[in-house]
Amino acid sequence: MNMIGIYFSGTGNTKHCSEYLLRLLDENAPSYSIENENAIDAIRSSDEIIFAYPVYYSYLPKIVYDFIVNNSAAWKDKNIFVVATMGLFSGDGAGCAARLFKKYGAKILGGLHIKMPDCIGDVKLLKKSFEENRKIIAKADEKIANTAKHISQRKFPKNGLSFASRLIGLLGQRLYFPKKTKQYYNGIKVDTAKCVACGLCASLCPMNNIEVKNGAVKFNGKCTMCYRCFSNCPKQAITLLGNTVIEQCRFDKYKNE
Repeated sequence: MNMIGIYFSGTGNTKHCSEYLLRLLDENAPSYSIENENAIDAIRSSDEIIFAYPVYYSYLPKIVYDFIVNNSAAWKDKNIFVVATMGLFSGDGAGCAARLFKKYGAKILGGLHIKMPDCIGDVKLLKKSFEENRKIIAKADEKIANTAKHISQRKFPKNGLSFASRLIGLLGQRLYFPKKTKQYYNGIKVDTAKCVACGLCASLCPMNNIEVKNGAVKFNGKCTMCYRCFSNCPKQAITLLGNTVIEQCRFDKYKNE
């Protein structure tokens, strides 16, 4: 099998999970972000795909949904294993993409749910200590390693693919937040007293949603809620769902410090 990894990752959690699993299965297999212009060509030439993304409000990030739908012809006859990362729970996180892939002619090999540190750093409710987040990553790595052993024997987990999982995802969050991720977010905010218009946020945004003009930051209404700009702003000037920066949450911070 010609295997590749495809992922979307806002703050590094999903990138790590996707690349670690892929490395355990085939250390020579390439990995591509959906932001990489070569990703679609790689998909077309592959047989088996590990497709990974974070779950927002028990659904796909809008950027991931659009990537799948806009490249619908690329999935026909592909064998896809879906990986969904989450901060709390998702219900059918892997199932959300799996149903789309099946619609476009793919075969779903299985699904894997992985709990990782939550990236929402402006809502206090979801925050954990540094050590707690490191333990979450260690547990995730253990789960990935065990999953790789099973996959190498062609035994695929089915996390998030059952009808019961779909009900949990629907009743757990999607019914109550129907518009949060099915459309782009327009509530991103910048504290002009802190912002120095350095342009880092604009350079990192996967949607090209941010512009810096005449010393001011402008948002264009196409935020996919990945928290990448929030987590990397050197002045902690950006917020999305909350109004105060509690913690800038990046995978490399927990893994390397």
